[in-house]
Amino acid sequence: MIGYHSRRKKLGRFFSMLLLAIALLIAVFPIYWLIITSFKTSAEVYKKVPTFWPQTFTLEGYQKLAGDHFFRALGNSFVTALTVAAATLLLALPCSYALGRTKFRGSLTVSRSFLFAYLLPAAVMYLPMFIMLSQLGLSNSIRGLMLIYPTLTIPYATWMLVPYLGSIPRELEESAKVDGAGRLRTMVGVIFPLAKPGIVTTFIFCFTMCWGEYMYALVNISTTKYKTFPLVLAGLIKGDVYPWNEIMAGGVITCLPVILIYMVCSKYVIGGLTAGSVKG
Repeated sequence: MIGYHSRRKKLGRFFSMLLLAIALLIAVFPIYWLIITSFKTSAEVYKKVPTFWPQTFTLEGYQKLAGDHFFRALGNSFVTALTVAAATLLLALPCSYALGRTKFRGSLTVSRSFLFAYLLPAAVMYLPMFIMLSQLGLSNSIRGLMLIYPTLTIPYATWMLVPYLGSIPRELEESAKVDGAGRLRTMVGVIFPLAKPGIVTTFIFCFTMCWGEYMYALVNISTTKYKTFPLVLAGLIKGDVYPWNEIMAGGVITCLPVILIYMVCSKYVIGGLTAGSVKG
């Protein structure tokens, strides 16, 4: 009887590992295909029978990108995403602190309004934002994108940080108050350092939201000098011709900064997601 249960347990573990391996293969295969296609020639990409490894290893796709203003666009995206993510935290943190750690009339309504602003379909804002930037003289510029992207990131960041900041023990705040610290000093010197995992997690998500944003950039940017990388990659498609090796090469390059950020901050990402999900 014991042997039967032991075999059954081993068989269950085997099938669990098999299903896990299959799921992992399905998840990783698109990334693998992205990478190998970036090293194929255009002729090999369009073969009737697909090849699972480049027959002729080439950097053709990467070399063509250099002549398509891709790296300038990559720099535009990086500066925009980094600036917006930093400005978002600068504005969202005080709001989140007020909503998460203080009680005032209408606080629940204000908190929900941030959620509703985040859930508002971005499509309804394309035309109003374009008109606003045109009137301000900021259309067709990186500064214009830096002005409108926070409408996406600030509601998200505020809503995410409220439960995280609210979960920090209030005894710490009371101890700081006994020691003579004011509200601002307590917020900056006590609460925010303890909330570092949630802050880093939110920063990464805000950066990612701006990094690959396409529609606002498409509506507001037309000059090649100010284009972000999604616009340049989309511009590679001319008619029915898809230069897949070049597009995939761009995909590989644009994934690297996000992967690097996640690798460096992985412990904060895990901590922030776990702690932020306890309450709210």
